[in-house]
Amino acid sequence: MRPVIGRVRLAMGLAALGAAAGLGAIAALALTIDALLDPAPRPWPWVGLAAALTVAAFVLRALAARISHFAAFALEAHLRTELAAHLAGLPLGHLVDQGSGALAKVMQDDVNNLHAFVADSTPLLGRGTAAPLLTLALLLFIDWRLALVALGVLALGAAAIRLALRDHVDLQRRYDAECERIHNAVVEFVQAMPVVRSFDDGSSSFSRYQAALDGFHAVLSRWLAASATSARLGIVLLGPLPTLLALSACGLWWVQDGSLGFAAWIAVLLLGTGMAESLMPLMWLTHFIRKADASARRIQALLAVPALALPERPQQPMDASVRFDDVGFAYAGRADAALDGVSFEAPSGSVTALVGPSGAGKSTVAKLIPRFWDVTRGAVYVGGADVREMTPDALLGQVAFVFQDSFLFHDSIADNIRLGRPDADQAAIEAAARAAQAHDFILALPQGYASVAGERGARLSGGQRQRIAIARAILLDRPIVVLDEATAFADPENEAALVAALAHLMRGRTVIVIAHRLATVRDADQILVFDRGRIAERGRHAELLAAGGVYARLWHSHERAQGWQLRQRTAMEIPA
Repeated sequence: MRPVIGRVRLAMGLAALGAAAGLGAIAALALTIDALLDPAPRPWPWVGLAAALTVAAFVLRALAARISHFAAFALEAHLRTELAAHLAGLPLGHLVDQGSGALAKVMQDDVNNLHAFVADSTPLLGRGTAAPLLTLALLLFIDWRLALVALGVLALGAAAIRLALRDHVDLQRRYDAECERIHNAVVEFVQAMPVVRSFDDGSSSFSRYQAALDGFHAVLSRWLAASATSARLGIVLLGPLPTLLALSACGLWWVQDGSLGFAAWIAVLLLGTGMAESLMPLMWLTHFIRKADASARRIQALLAVPALALPERPQQPMDASVRFDDVGFAYAGRADAALDGVSFEAPSGSVTALVGPSGAGKSTVAKLIPRFWDVTRGAVYVGGADVREMTPDALLGQVAFVFQDSFLFHDSIADNIRLGRPDADQAAIEAAARAAQAHDFILALPQGYASVAGERGARLSGGQRQRIAIARAILLDRPIVVLDEATAFADPENEAALVAALAHLMRGRTVIVIAHRLATVRDADQILVFDRGRIAERGRHAELLAAGGVYARLWHSHERAQGWQLRQRTAMEIPA
Protein backbone atom coordinates (compact mmCIF):
# COMPACT_ATOMS: atom_id res chain seq x y z
CA MET A 1 0.00 0.00 0.00
CA ARG A 2 3.06 2.28 0.03
CA PRO A 3 2.11 4.14 -3.19
CA VAL A 4 -1.15 5.35 -1.60
CA ILE A 5 -0.33 5.19 2.10
CA GLY A 6 -0.47 8.98 2.47
CA ARG A 7 -4.01 9.13 1.09
CA VAL A 8 -5.03 6.12 3.18
CA ARG A 9 -3.80 7.79 6.36
CA LEU A 10 -5.60 11.00 5.38
CA ALA A 11 -8.84 9.06 4.83
CA MET A 12 -8.48 7.31 8.19
CA GLY A 13 -7.73 10.64 9.91
CA LEU A 14 -10.78 12.31 8.36
CA ALA A 15 -12.93 9.33 9.36
CA ALA A 16 -11.62 9.64 12.92
CA LEU A 17 -12.42 13.37 12.91
CA GLY A 18 -15.88 12.51 11.62
CA ALA A 19 -16.33 10.14 14.57
CA ALA A 20 -15.17 12.88 16.94
CA ALA A 21 -17.65 15.33 15.37
CA GLY A 22 -20.45 12.79 15.79
CA LEU A 23 -19.61 12.31 19.46
CA GLY A 24 -19.43 16.07 19.87
CA ALA A 25 -22.93 16.37 18.42
CA ILE A 26 -24.21 13.83 20.97
CA ALA A 27 -22.49 15.74 23.80
CA ALA A 28 -24.09 18.96 22.52
CA LEU A 29 -27.51 17.28 22.68
CA ALA A 30 -26.81 16.34 26.30
CA LEU A 31 -25.95 19.95 27.02
CA THR A 32 -29.15 20.97 25.25
CA ILE A 33 -31.15 18.79 27.65
CA ASP A 34 -29.25 20.29 30.57
CA ALA A 35 -30.05 23.78 29.28
CA LEU A 36 -33.74 22.91 28.94
CA LEU A 37 -33.83 21.90 32.62
CA ASP A 38 -32.54 25.32 33.62
CA PRO A 39 -35.16 27.75 35.06
CA ALA A 40 -34.25 30.16 32.25
CA PRO A 41 -33.70 27.74 29.32
CA ARG A 42 -31.33 28.89 26.59
CA PRO A 43 -30.81 25.70 24.51
CA TRP A 44 -30.36 27.25 21.04
CA PRO A 45 -26.56 27.66 21.09
CA TRP A 46 -26.21 23.98 21.93
CA VAL A 47 -28.79 23.02 19.30
CA GLY A 48 -26.83 25.00 16.72
CA LEU A 49 -23.58 23.34 17.78
CA ALA A 50 -25.16 19.88 17.57
CA ALA A 51 -26.45 20.64 14.06
CA ALA A 52 -23.09 22.02 12.92
CA LEU A 53 -21.20 19.02 14.30
CA THR A 54 -23.69 16.62 12.68
CA VAL A 55 -23.12 18.25 9.30
CA ALA A 56 -19.35 18.23 9.90
CA ALA A 57 -19.46 14.51 10.76
CA PHE A 58 -21.36 13.76 7.53
CA VAL A 59 -19.00 15.85 5.38
CA LEU A 60 -15.86 14.34 6.95
CA ARG A 61 -17.13 10.78 6.49
CA ALA A 62 -18.07 11.48 2.86
CA LEU A 63 -14.68 13.08 2.18
CA ALA A 64 -12.87 10.15 3.81
CA ALA A 65 -14.82 7.70 1.63
CA ARG A 66 -14.05 9.71 -1.50
CA ILE A 67 -10.32 9.85 -0.75
CA SER A 68 -10.12 6.15 0.16
CA HIS A 69 -11.97 5.09 -3.02
CA PHE A 70 -9.73 7.18 -5.27
CA ALA A 71 -6.71 5.78 -3.41
CA ALA A 72 -8.06 2.26 -4.01
CA PHE A 73 -8.39 2.85 -7.75
CA ALA A 74 -4.88 4.34 -7.86
CA LEU A 75 -3.48 1.33 -5.97
CA GLU A 76 -5.31 -1.08 -8.28
CA ALA A 77 -3.87 0.62 -11.37
CA HIS A 78 -0.38 0.71 -9.81
CA LEU A 79 -0.39 -2.95 -8.76
CA ARG A 80 -1.74 -4.25 -12.06
CA THR A 81 0.76 -2.17 -14.01
CA GLU A 82 3.63 -3.32 -11.79
CA LEU A 83 2.54 -6.97 -11.96
CA ALA A 84 2.14 -6.86 -15.73
CA ALA A 85 5.59 -5.28 -16.15
CA HIS A 86 7.10 -7.85 -13.77
CA LEU A 87 5.44 -10.79 -15.55
CA ALA A 88 6.79 -9.51 -18.85
CA GLY A 89 10.31 -9.84 -17.43
CA LEU A 90 9.92 -13.30 -15.91
CA PRO A 91 11.06 -16.49 -17.64
CA LEU A 92 8.14 -17.72 -19.71
CA GLY A 93 8.74 -21.17 -18.27
CA HIS A 94 7.89 -19.86 -14.81
CA LEU A 95 4.57 -18.53 -16.12
CA VAL A 96 3.82 -21.93 -17.65
CA ASP A 97 4.67 -23.68 -14.38
CA GLN A 98 2.45 -21.34 -12.36
CA GLY A 99 -0.52 -21.74 -14.67
CA SER A 100 -2.97 -19.13 -15.86
CA GLY A 101 -5.40 -19.77 -12.99
CA ALA A 102 -2.92 -18.90 -10.23
CA LEU A 103 -1.63 -15.81 -12.05
CA ALA A 104 -5.16 -14.61 -12.84
CA LYS A 105 -6.07 -14.99 -9.17
CA VAL A 106 -3.19 -12.72 -8.15
CA MET A 107 -3.79 -10.09 -10.83
CA GLN A 108 -7.58 -10.08 -10.50
CA ASP A 109 -8.86 -11.44 -7.18
CA ASP A 110 -5.95 -10.43 -4.94
CA VAL A 111 -5.69 -6.92 -6.37
CA ASN A 112 -9.48 -6.59 -6.03
CA ASN A 113 -9.23 -7.65 -2.38
CA LEU A 114 -6.70 -4.88 -1.69
CA HIS A 115 -8.89 -2.42 -3.59
CA ALA A 116 -11.87 -3.31 -1.39
CA PHE A 117 -9.77 -3.10 1.76
CA VAL A 118 -8.43 0.37 0.95
CA ALA A 119 -11.76 1.71 -0.35
CA ASP A 120 -14.10 0.45 2.36
CA SER A 121 -12.18 -0.91 5.33
CA THR A 122 -9.59 1.78 6.03
CA PRO A 123 -12.11 4.58 6.77
CA LEU A 124 -14.03 2.14 8.95
CA LEU A 125 -10.79 1.28 10.76
CA GLY A 126 -10.11 4.96 11.41
CA ARG A 127 -13.65 5.57 12.64
CA GLY A 128 -13.89 2.33 14.58
CA THR A 129 -10.57 2.93 16.35
CA ALA A 130 -11.17 6.58 17.25
CA ALA A 131 -14.81 6.31 18.34
CA PRO A 132 -14.41 3.89 21.30
CA LEU A 133 -11.29 5.68 22.58
CA LEU A 134 -12.95 9.11 22.39
CA THR A 135 -16.13 7.71 23.93
CA LEU A 136 -14.16 6.24 26.83
CA ALA A 137 -12.36 9.57 27.35
CA LEU A 138 -15.70 11.44 27.48
CA LEU A 139 -17.23 8.89 29.84
CA LEU A 140 -14.23 9.13 32.17
CA PHE A 141 -14.54 12.91 32.08
CA ILE A 142 -18.26 12.82 32.90
CA ASP A 143 -18.26 10.01 35.50
CA TRP A 144 -15.53 7.43 35.95
CA ARG A 145 -17.85 4.95 37.66
CA LEU A 146 -20.21 4.69 34.69
CA ALA A 147 -17.20 4.45 32.39
CA LEU A 148 -16.05 1.37 34.33
CA VAL A 149 -19.56 -0.13 34.11
CA ALA A 150 -19.53 0.23 30.31
CA LEU A 151 -16.02 -1.27 30.15
CA GLY A 152 -17.09 -4.21 32.31
CA VAL A 153 -19.94 -5.14 29.97
CA LEU A 154 -17.58 -4.93 26.99
CA ALA A 155 -14.99 -7.07 28.80
CA LEU A 156 -17.58 -9.83 29.35
CA GLY A 157 -18.55 -9.71 25.68
CA ALA A 158 -14.93 -9.82 24.56
CA ALA A 159 -14.27 -12.83 26.82
CA ALA A 160 -17.23 -14.67 25.27
CA ILE A 161 -16.02 -13.90 21.74
CA ARG A 162 -12.51 -15.05 22.64
CA LEU A 163 -13.94 -18.33 23.88
CA ALA A 164 -15.84 -18.73 20.60
CA LEU A 165 -12.60 -18.21 18.63
CA ARG A 166 -10.39 -20.57 20.61
CA ASP A 167 -9.98 -23.06 17.66
CA HIS A 168 -10.61 -20.47 15.00
CA VAL A 169 -7.35 -20.83 13.00
CA ASP A 170 -7.61 -24.59 12.51
CA LEU A 171 -11.35 -24.53 11.82
CA GLN A 172 -10.98 -21.63 9.37
CA ARG A 173 -8.28 -23.56 7.51
CA ARG A 174 -10.48 -26.64 7.30
CA TYR A 175 -13.48 -24.52 6.31
CA ASP A 176 -11.52 -22.87 3.47
CA ALA A 177 -10.23 -26.27 2.31
CA GLU A 178 -13.76 -27.71 2.15
CA CYS A 179 -15.02 -24.61 0.28
CA GLU A 180 -12.23 -25.08 -2.28
CA ARG A 181 -13.07 -28.78 -2.53
CA ILE A 182 -16.71 -27.94 -3.33
CA HIS A 183 -15.61 -25.36 -5.90
CA ASN A 184 -13.30 -27.86 -7.62
CA ALA A 185 -16.02 -30.53 -7.65
CA VAL A 186 -18.50 -28.14 -9.27
CA VAL A 187 -16.00 -26.96 -11.89
CA GLU A 188 -14.99 -30.55 -12.65
CA PHE A 189 -18.60 -31.65 -12.97
CA VAL A 190 -19.50 -28.81 -15.36
CA GLN A 191 -16.34 -28.98 -17.48
CA ALA A 192 -16.56 -32.76 -17.77
CA MET A 193 -20.24 -32.73 -18.77
CA PRO A 194 -19.66 -34.34 -22.22
CA VAL A 195 -17.67 -37.16 -20.60
CA VAL A 196 -20.22 -37.51 -17.80
CA ARG A 197 -23.08 -37.83 -20.26
CA SER A 198 -21.17 -40.32 -22.39
CA PHE A 199 -19.74 -42.63 -19.74
CA ASP A 200 -21.45 -41.96 -16.42
CA ASP A 201 -25.03 -41.66 -15.22
CA GLY A 202 -23.87 -38.97 -12.81
CA SER A 203 -23.56 -41.22 -9.79
CA SER A 204 -19.75 -41.31 -9.84
CA SER A 205 -19.04 -37.68 -10.72
CA PHE A 206 -21.88 -36.29 -8.61
CA SER A 207 -20.82 -38.43 -5.66
CA ARG A 208 -17.57 -36.42 -5.49
CA TYR A 209 -19.65 -33.25 -5.20
CA GLN A 210 -21.83 -34.87 -2.55
CA ALA A 211 -18.74 -36.00 -0.62
CA ALA A 212 -17.42 -32.42 -0.72
CA LEU A 213 -20.76 -31.15 0.60
CA ASP A 214 -20.71 -33.73 3.38
CA GLY A 215 -17.19 -32.68 4.39
CA PHE A 216 -18.22 -29.02 4.40
CA HIS A 217 -21.30 -29.82 6.49
CA ALA A 218 -19.20 -31.75 9.03
CA VAL A 219 -16.68 -28.92 9.48
CA LEU A 220 -19.39 -26.27 9.71
CA SER A 221 -21.40 -28.34 12.20
CA ARG A 222 -18.36 -28.83 14.41
CA TRP A 223 -17.55 -25.11 14.23
CA LEU A 224 -21.09 -24.11 15.16
CA ALA A 225 -21.29 -26.68 17.96
CA ALA A 226 -18.02 -25.43 19.44
CA SER A 227 -18.69 -21.72 19.20
CA ALA A 228 -22.39 -20.99 18.66
CA THR A 229 -23.39 -20.42 22.30
CA SER A 230 -20.40 -18.31 23.31
CA ALA A 231 -20.52 -16.39 20.01
CA ARG A 232 -24.20 -15.51 20.47
CA LEU A 233 -23.54 -14.46 24.07
CA GLY A 234 -20.60 -12.30 22.98
CA ILE A 235 -22.61 -10.64 20.20
CA VAL A 236 -25.46 -9.87 22.63
CA LEU A 237 -23.10 -8.44 25.27
CA LEU A 238 -21.29 -6.34 22.68
CA GLY A 239 -24.58 -4.93 21.44
CA PRO A 240 -25.92 -1.57 22.69
CA LEU A 241 -28.76 -2.96 24.84
CA PRO A 242 -26.75 -4.63 27.70
CA THR A 243 -24.54 -1.54 28.04
CA LEU A 244 -27.60 0.74 28.03
CA LEU A 245 -29.38 -1.37 30.68
CA ALA A 246 -26.29 -1.43 32.94
CA LEU A 247 -25.74 2.32 32.61
CA SER A 248 -29.45 2.99 33.21
CA ALA A 249 -29.59 0.89 36.36
CA CYS A 250 -26.34 2.17 37.88
CA GLY A 251 -26.98 5.74 36.79
CA LEU A 252 -30.49 5.77 38.27
CA TRP A 253 -29.07 4.51 41.59
CA TRP A 254 -26.42 7.22 41.70
CA VAL A 255 -28.84 9.95 40.58
CA GLN A 256 -31.19 9.02 43.43
CA ASP A 257 -28.40 9.17 46.02
CA GLY A 258 -27.31 12.54 44.66
CA SER A 259 -23.79 11.53 43.56
CA LEU A 260 -24.62 11.94 39.86
CA GLY A 261 -26.36 14.82 38.13
CA PHE A 262 -29.34 14.12 35.89
CA ALA A 263 -27.77 15.88 32.86
CA ALA A 264 -24.55 13.89 33.30
CA TRP A 265 -26.58 10.67 33.46
CA ILE A 266 -28.40 11.56 30.22
CA ALA A 267 -25.06 12.36 28.56
CA VAL A 268 -23.68 8.97 29.59
CA LEU A 269 -26.78 7.18 28.29
CA LEU A 270 -26.41 8.95 24.93
CA LEU A 271 -22.68 8.27 24.69
CA GLY A 272 -22.29 4.97 26.52
CA THR A 273 -23.34 2.63 23.70
CA GLY A 274 -20.79 4.20 21.36
CA MET A 275 -17.98 1.88 22.43
CA ALA A 276 -19.96 -1.28 21.72
CA GLU A 277 -21.35 0.05 18.45
CA SER A 278 -17.81 0.93 17.30
CA LEU A 279 -16.14 -2.31 18.40
CA MET A 280 -18.55 -4.66 16.60
CA PRO A 281 -17.63 -3.42 13.08
CA LEU A 282 -13.95 -3.79 14.01
CA MET A 283 -14.57 -7.43 14.87
CA TRP A 284 -16.28 -8.06 11.54
CA LEU A 285 -13.36 -6.34 9.82
CA THR A 286 -10.91 -9.00 10.97
CA HIS A 287 -12.11 -11.28 8.15
CA PHE A 288 -11.44 -8.62 5.52
CA ILE A 289 -8.08 -7.74 7.08
CA ARG A 290 -7.01 -11.39 7.02
CA LYS A 291 -8.20 -11.72 3.42
CA ALA A 292 -6.34 -8.56 2.36
CA ASP A 293 -3.21 -9.70 4.18
CA ALA A 294 -3.24 -13.06 2.37
CA SER A 295 -3.71 -11.26 -0.96
CA ALA A 296 -0.84 -8.87 -0.23
CA ARG A 297 1.45 -11.81 0.58
CA ARG A 298 0.58 -13.56 -2.70
CA ILE A 299 1.23 -10.35 -4.64
CA GLN A 300 4.56 -9.91 -2.84
CA ALA A 301 5.51 -13.54 -3.55
CA LEU A 302 4.92 -13.05 -7.28
CA LEU A 303 6.82 -9.76 -7.32
CA ALA A 304 9.70 -11.47 -5.48
CA VAL A 305 10.25 -14.00 -8.29
CA PRO A 306 13.52 -12.90 -9.95
CA ALA A 307 13.22 -11.64 -13.50
CA LEU A 308 15.43 -12.87 -16.31
CA ALA A 309 18.89 -11.43 -15.91
CA LEU A 310 19.55 -8.77 -18.55
CA PRO A 311 23.03 -8.59 -20.11
CA GLU A 312 25.28 -5.66 -19.30
CA ARG A 313 26.69 -5.69 -22.85
CA PRO A 314 23.97 -7.08 -25.13
CA GLN A 315 25.06 -9.11 -28.13
CA GLN A 316 23.43 -8.95 -31.57
CA PRO A 317 22.88 -12.00 -33.80
CA MET A 318 25.05 -12.18 -36.93
CA ASP A 319 22.79 -14.53 -38.91
CA ALA A 320 19.80 -16.87 -38.49
CA SER A 321 21.69 -19.96 -37.31
CA VAL A 322 20.86 -21.90 -34.13
CA ARG A 323 23.45 -23.86 -32.14
CA PHE A 324 23.25 -25.96 -28.97
CA ASP A 325 26.56 -26.53 -27.20
CA ASP A 326 26.55 -29.37 -24.63
CA VAL A 327 23.18 -28.25 -23.26
CA GLY A 328 21.81 -29.77 -20.09
CA PHE A 329 18.49 -28.77 -18.55
CA ALA A 330 16.25 -29.98 -15.72
CA TYR A 331 12.82 -28.64 -14.79
CA ALA A 332 12.36 -27.34 -11.27
CA GLY A 333 11.15 -30.00 -8.87
CA ARG A 334 12.24 -32.91 -11.09
CA ALA A 335 15.24 -35.08 -10.38
CA ASP A 336 15.71 -36.38 -13.93
CA ALA A 337 17.23 -34.17 -16.62
CA ALA A 338 15.04 -33.18 -19.57
CA LEU A 339 18.17 -32.67 -21.71
CA ASP A 340 21.66 -34.02 -21.18
CA GLY A 341 24.64 -33.11 -23.37
CA VAL A 342 22.67 -31.93 -26.40
CA SER A 343 24.84 -30.42 -29.17
CA PHE A 344 23.81 -29.59 -32.74
CA GLU A 345 23.83 -26.73 -35.25
CA ALA A 346 21.06 -25.58 -37.57
CA PRO A 347 22.66 -23.40 -40.28
CA SER A 348 20.86 -20.34 -41.66
CA GLY A 349 18.13 -21.28 -44.11
CA SER A 350 18.12 -24.98 -43.19
CA VAL A 351 15.31 -27.20 -41.93
CA THR A 352 16.04 -29.25 -38.80
CA ALA A 353 13.50 -31.79 -37.63
CA LEU A 354 13.30 -33.01 -34.04
CA VAL A 355 11.73 -36.46 -33.70
CA GLY A 356 11.50 -39.06 -31.00
CA PRO A 357 9.14 -40.63 -28.46
CA SER A 358 6.96 -38.48 -26.22
CA GLY A 359 8.95 -36.98 -23.35
CA ALA A 360 12.27 -37.33 -25.19
CA GLY A 361 13.07 -33.59 -24.94
CA LYS A 362 11.97 -32.21 -28.32
CA SER A 363 9.65 -29.48 -27.00
CA THR A 364 12.23 -28.52 -24.37
CA VAL A 365 14.79 -27.86 -27.11
CA ALA A 366 12.30 -25.64 -28.94
CA LYS A 367 11.48 -23.63 -25.80
CA LEU A 368 15.11 -23.06 -24.89
CA ILE A 369 15.72 -21.23 -28.17
CA PRO A 370 13.60 -18.15 -27.23
CA ARG A 371 14.82 -18.50 -23.61
CA PHE A 372 11.57 -19.65 -22.03
CA TRP A 373 14.00 -21.16 -19.50
CA ASP A 374 17.74 -20.79 -18.96
CA VAL A 375 19.89 -23.84 -19.54
CA THR A 376 21.37 -25.67 -16.57
CA ARG A 377 24.59 -26.42 -18.44
CA GLY A 378 26.13 -25.39 -21.74
CA ALA A 379 24.76 -22.64 -23.97
CA VAL A 380 22.25 -21.91 -26.72
CA TYR A 381 23.38 -19.60 -29.53
CA VAL A 382 21.19 -17.69 -32.00
CA GLY A 383 23.12 -16.07 -34.82
CA GLY A 384 26.34 -16.76 -32.93
CA ALA A 385 25.18 -14.88 -29.80
CA ASP A 386 24.46 -16.59 -26.48
CA VAL A 387 20.74 -16.09 -25.86
CA ARG A 388 21.56 -15.08 -22.26
CA GLU A 389 23.61 -12.19 -23.65
CA MET A 390 20.78 -10.90 -25.87
CA THR A 391 17.97 -8.57 -24.82
CA PRO A 392 14.51 -10.18 -24.87
CA ASP A 393 13.42 -7.89 -27.72
CA ALA A 394 16.47 -8.75 -29.82
CA LEU A 395 16.01 -12.49 -29.21
CA LEU A 396 12.28 -12.65 -29.82
CA GLY A 397 12.79 -10.41 -32.86
CA GLN A 398 14.65 -13.37 -34.39
CA VAL A 399 12.21 -16.19 -33.60
CA ALA A 400 8.59 -16.87 -34.58
CA PHE A 401 6.61 -19.70 -33.00
CA VAL A 402 3.68 -21.73 -34.32
CA PHE A 403 2.45 -23.95 -31.52
CA GLN A 404 0.50 -27.16 -31.77
CA ASP A 405 -2.43 -25.54 -29.94
CA SER A 406 -2.58 -21.97 -31.22
CA PHE A 407 -4.02 -19.35 -28.89
CA LEU A 408 -6.32 -16.69 -30.32
CA PHE A 409 -7.67 -13.75 -28.36
CA HIS A 410 -11.32 -12.78 -28.05
CA ASP A 411 -10.76 -10.11 -30.65
CA SER A 412 -11.15 -9.56 -34.38
CA ILE A 413 -9.38 -11.83 -36.87
CA ALA A 414 -7.40 -8.82 -38.11
CA ASP A 415 -6.18 -7.90 -34.63
CA ASN A 416 -5.22 -11.53 -33.94
CA ILE A 417 -3.06 -11.55 -37.09
CA ARG A 418 -1.44 -8.19 -36.36
CA LEU A 419 -0.68 -9.18 -32.73
CA GLY A 420 3.10 -8.94 -33.19
CA ARG A 421 2.89 -5.91 -35.50
CA PRO A 422 0.15 -3.62 -34.19
CA ASP A 423 1.05 -1.00 -36.82
CA ALA A 424 0.43 -3.36 -39.77
CA ASP A 425 -2.11 -2.05 -42.27
CA GLN A 426 -4.99 -4.00 -43.75
CA ALA A 427 -3.11 -4.76 -46.97
CA ALA A 428 -0.24 -6.41 -45.06
CA ILE A 429 -2.71 -8.40 -42.95
CA GLU A 430 -4.55 -9.69 -46.03
CA ALA A 431 -1.28 -10.55 -47.77
CA ALA A 432 -0.20 -12.64 -44.77
CA ALA A 433 -3.63 -14.31 -44.65
CA ARG A 434 -3.42 -15.18 -48.37
CA ALA A 435 0.02 -16.71 -47.87
CA ALA A 436 -1.37 -18.72 -44.94
CA GLN A 437 -4.30 -19.99 -47.06
CA ALA A 438 -6.70 -18.20 -44.69
CA HIS A 439 -8.02 -15.29 -46.79
CA ASP A 440 -10.93 -17.18 -48.38
CA PHE A 441 -12.41 -18.61 -45.19
CA ILE A 442 -11.98 -15.25 -43.42
CA LEU A 443 -13.98 -13.48 -46.13
CA ALA A 444 -16.69 -16.15 -45.72
CA LEU A 445 -17.15 -15.17 -42.06
CA PRO A 446 -20.11 -12.86 -41.26
CA GLN A 447 -17.92 -9.76 -40.78
CA GLY A 448 -14.81 -10.86 -42.63
CA TYR A 449 -11.61 -9.67 -40.97
CA ALA A 450 -13.67 -7.83 -38.34
CA SER A 451 -15.24 -11.11 -37.14
CA VAL A 452 -14.44 -11.96 -33.51
CA ALA A 453 -12.51 -15.20 -33.06
CA GLY A 454 -14.19 -15.97 -29.70
CA GLU A 455 -12.55 -17.00 -26.45
CA ARG A 456 -9.34 -18.87 -27.32
CA GLY A 457 -10.57 -18.86 -30.94
CA ALA A 458 -13.59 -21.05 -30.12
CA ARG A 459 -15.59 -19.80 -33.14
CA LEU A 460 -13.03 -21.25 -35.55
CA SER A 461 -12.05 -24.81 -36.34
CA GLY A 462 -8.66 -26.18 -35.32
CA GLY A 463 -7.29 -25.89 -38.85
CA GLN A 464 -8.57 -22.34 -39.20
CA ARG A 465 -6.94 -21.33 -35.91
CA GLN A 466 -3.65 -22.79 -37.11
CA ARG A 467 -3.79 -20.83 -40.35
CA ILE A 468 -4.45 -17.61 -38.42
CA ALA A 469 -1.39 -18.43 -36.27
CA ILE A 470 0.68 -19.04 -39.41
CA ALA A 471 -0.52 -15.73 -40.89
CA ARG A 472 0.58 -14.06 -37.65
CA ALA A 473 4.06 -15.62 -38.00
CA ILE A 474 4.27 -14.66 -41.70
CA LEU A 475 3.41 -11.05 -40.87
CA LEU A 476 6.19 -10.98 -38.25
CA ASP A 477 8.71 -12.01 -40.94
CA ARG A 478 11.29 -13.34 -38.47
CA PRO A 479 14.30 -15.28 -39.78
CA ILE A 480 13.93 -18.29 -37.46
CA VAL A 481 10.69 -20.28 -37.23
CA VAL A 482 9.92 -22.95 -34.64
CA LEU A 483 7.03 -25.26 -35.54
CA ASP A 484 5.63 -27.44 -32.76
CA GLU A 485 3.83 -30.00 -34.98
CA ALA A 486 1.55 -27.40 -36.51
CA THR A 487 -0.46 -30.03 -38.45
CA ALA A 488 -0.93 -32.51 -35.59
CA PHE A 489 -4.69 -32.06 -35.20
CA ALA A 490 -5.61 -30.99 -38.72
CA ASP A 491 -8.35 -32.86 -40.56
CA PRO A 492 -7.61 -34.11 -44.13
CA GLU A 493 -9.45 -31.14 -45.70
CA ASN A 494 -7.42 -28.58 -43.76
CA GLU A 495 -4.09 -30.39 -43.87
CA ALA A 496 -3.39 -29.54 -47.51
CA ALA A 497 -4.04 -25.86 -46.83
CA LEU A 498 -1.85 -25.97 -43.73
CA VAL A 499 1.01 -27.63 -45.60
CA ALA A 500 0.82 -24.95 -48.32
CA ALA A 501 0.78 -22.22 -45.65
CA LEU A 502 3.75 -23.73 -43.84
CA ALA A 503 5.68 -24.04 -47.09
CA HIS A 504 5.30 -20.29 -47.60
CA LEU A 505 6.28 -19.57 -44.00
CA MET A 506 9.40 -21.77 -44.17
CA ARG A 507 10.72 -20.31 -47.42
CA GLY A 508 14.18 -18.79 -46.90
CA ARG A 509 14.08 -19.19 -43.13
CA THR A 510 15.84 -21.34 -40.54
CA VAL A 511 13.24 -23.84 -39.41
CA ILE A 512 13.18 -26.01 -36.31
CA VAL A 513 10.23 -28.38 -36.59
CA ILE A 514 9.00 -30.80 -33.93
CA ALA A 515 7.45 -33.73 -35.78
CA HIS A 516 5.17 -36.52 -34.69
CA ARG A 517 4.10 -37.38 -38.24
CA LEU A 518 7.43 -38.54 -39.63
CA ALA A 519 6.24 -38.29 -43.23
CA THR A 520 6.18 -34.48 -42.91
CA VAL A 521 9.94 -34.25 -42.26
CA ARG A 522 11.45 -36.86 -44.56
CA ASP A 523 12.91 -34.07 -46.75
CA ALA A 524 14.47 -32.10 -43.85
CA ASP A 525 18.13 -31.08 -44.18
CA GLN A 526 18.86 -32.91 -40.93
CA ILE A 527 16.80 -35.04 -38.57
CA LEU A 528 17.73 -35.20 -34.88
CA VAL A 529 16.37 -38.26 -33.11
CA PHE A 530 15.88 -37.66 -29.38
CA ASP A 531 15.63 -40.38 -26.78
CA ARG A 532 15.59 -39.77 -23.01
CA GLY A 533 16.95 -36.24 -23.29
CA ARG A 534 19.85 -37.10 -25.60
CA ILE A 535 20.41 -37.07 -29.36
CA ALA A 536 20.43 -40.77 -30.19
CA GLU A 537 20.85 -40.35 -33.95
CA ARG A 538 21.23 -37.62 -36.55
CA GLY A 539 21.22 -37.53 -40.35
CA ARG A 540 18.86 -37.50 -43.32
CA HIS A 541 15.87 -39.76 -43.76
CA ALA A 542 17.51 -42.42 -45.93
CA GLU A 543 20.65 -42.55 -43.80
CA LEU A 544 18.67 -43.04 -40.60
CA LEU A 545 16.49 -45.76 -42.12
CA ALA A 546 19.59 -47.63 -43.28
CA ALA A 547 21.09 -47.37 -39.78
CA GLY A 548 18.23 -49.47 -38.34
CA GLY A 549 18.15 -47.60 -35.02
CA VAL A 550 15.55 -45.60 -33.13
CA TYR A 551 14.43 -43.63 -36.19
CA ALA A 552 13.94 -46.77 -38.23
CA ARG A 553 11.82 -48.26 -35.45
CA LEU A 554 9.71 -45.10 -35.27
CA TRP A 555 9.31 -45.02 -39.06
CA HIS A 556 8.14 -48.64 -39.23
CA SER A 557 5.66 -47.96 -36.42
CA HIS A 558 4.47 -44.91 -38.39
CA GLU A 559 3.94 -47.02 -41.52
CA ARG A 560 2.03 -49.68 -39.62
CA ALA A 561 -0.21 -46.98 -38.13
CA GLN A 562 -0.92 -45.61 -41.62
CA GLY A 563 -2.14 -49.05 -42.68
CA TRP A 564 -4.51 -49.46 -39.73
CA GLN A 565 -8.19 -49.44 -40.65
CA LEU A 566 -11.56 -50.53 -39.38
CA ARG A 567 -13.16 -53.48 -41.14
CA GLN A 568 -16.44 -55.26 -40.69
CA ARG A 569 -16.25 -58.69 -39.15
CA THR A 570 -18.08 -61.37 -41.08
CA ALA A 571 -20.29 -63.98 -39.50
CA MET A 572 -17.61 -66.62 -40.08
CA GLU A 573 -15.11 -64.55 -38.01
CA ILE A 574 -17.41 -64.09 -35.03
CA PRO A 575 -16.56 -66.72 -32.41
CA ALA A 576 -19.34 -69.10 -31.47
